[in-house]
Amino acid sequence: MSRGLSLRKGAAGARILGFGDYRPRRIVTNDEISQRVDTTDEWIRTRVGISERRFAGDDESVVDMSVAAAGKALATSGVLAQDIDTVIVATCSAPAPIPGLAPEVAHRLAISAPGAFDLNAACAGFCYGLSAAADAIRSGSARYALVIGAEKLTDWTDQDDRGTCIIFGDGAGAAVVAASDTPGVGPVVWGSDGEKSRAISVAGRSSFMTMDGRAVYRWATTQLADSAHRACELAGVDIGEIDVFVPHQANLRIVDSMLRTMKFKDDVAVARDIVYSGNTSSASIPLALTAMIERGEAKTGDTALLLGFGAGLTYAGQVIICP
Repeated sequence: MSRGLSLRKGAAGARILGFGDYRPRRIVTNDEISQRVDTTDEWIRTRVGISERRFAGDDESVVDMSVAAAGKALATSGVLAQDIDTVIVATCSAPAPIPGLAPEVAHRLAISAPGAFDLNAACAGFCYGLSAAADAIRSGSARYALVIGAEKLTDWTDQDDRGTCIIFGDGAGAAVVAASDTPGVGPVVWGSDGEKSRAISVAGRSSFMTMDGRAVYRWATTQLADSAHRACELAGVDIGEIDVFVPHQANLRIVDSMLRTMKFKDDVAVARDIVYSGNTSSASIPLALTAMIERGEAKTGDTALLLGFGAGLTYAGQVIICP
């Protein structure tokens, strides 16, 4: 005889309580890069909008950066480590596939026996992780979740390849997500275009990352606006009501192209963290939004549109309420 199974009853919604970030101390300027490869500060600024990026030290790991960012997020949110029951680390630059990073991150933060897993959706990883956390909370599988986007892309970048070495940097950003009677994380709109899966790739264990920048640029500037509008629609928010726009920090020209395509209000605050951080993949959105909050550009209660996109090709977007 078949029978139905009991299900947990979760919260009405999920909300972000606080962000945290970690930026490595070493600042690498365009002039420094131009001493190694055939490029100039003007060329890099014109093509991708970057003036500098951060490189992690040889003694800094993805776990180290995750722990630092997560510790700040916990402190900002006021949530105790012992209350966290789910830890998600979004990364595409782990040094090895086994073991996953999340259990070690949780252990070092003194989080006891949480559900812990890594997630690889490349530059869309933080948005994927945020959606997974919010869904777990709404289903009753979690009440407090820690979502981290962390990358040490310099481990996977050929510093003699002008097409990639000028772009990528290292860092980590984290958010504490909690159950809430008033939803503060909207439904995700996500998807992929596997036909272009080789546009950004690492061929094997001993290989560096390669990227077809033109293909990624064309895809991002022509295919993602509809997803952003759809995320607003599902959250019950008109795009003209968005206060803060935080796209993945891939290329400043992509950000500016999106602004021309979408119909934001004139005074929308826009993340441009790529100028000083480079492309940090899954870390870019929480890094950028944390900086905007600290500068007062994103305020408590503001409605923010997050839009991640990158290797896979994958994308994900959702509307959140800023903590």
